[in-house]
Amino acid sequence: MLKPTTLAKHHARQRGMVLLIALIVLVAMTLGGIALVRSVGTASVIAGNLAFQQSATLTGDAGVETAVTALNTYATLNQDSSGQGGGIGYSNGYPAGNPAAQSPVAGQSWDAYWNATLSNYAVDLPVDANTGNQVSYVIDRLCQSGGTNCYASPLVPAQCGNDSEGSPLKCPSLTFYRITSRIVGPRGTVSYVQAIYSK
Repeated sequence: MLKPTTLAKHHARQRGMVLLIALIVLVAMTLGGIALVRSVGTASVIAGNLAFQQSATLTGDAGVETAVTALNTYATLNQDSSGQGGGIGYSNGYPAGNPAAQSPVAGQSWDAYWNATLSNYAVDLPVDANTGNQVSYVIDRLCQSGGTNCYASPLVPAQCGNDSEGSPLKCPSLTFYRITSRIVGPRGTVSYVQAIYSK
């Protein structure tokens, strides 16, 4: 039979072990709670960033629509019209023999290309009051400078057919224009939207 003093020491050791296990479980639960809070916070930030990116992309339509309206009212298509000083942000074509001049070179981002090349022609629209997005656009005629070697409708007169009286129909002579919209959001989000327009 255990002596009373030995029994008391045995119980004291057991109570100490329970306290140690409880502390370990408490630390583990605290770390799990912190990880959960951080995970939820990260998910919220990602969702917010995606929402800003979508908003920026949708706002790009305003740049495309404004560019189409400006292009349809511009009479001198063989002449550049920089967006600086009230122009329409129009480039009449790429340098002779160098269609790549209208796009970023290999390894160059669209943002670097815009800042180095297109920003000189860009038209900046007023900041959208609802979203805080700043939209800019540029119109590139897909021709060489001066209107030669244009990317145009592939139709030829033989493909246009005849009218009801047998007279040949006049084929449309469509030249293609590329409209590039750049949207900068309030959190530094940058998005690009492009559209091809023909007239």
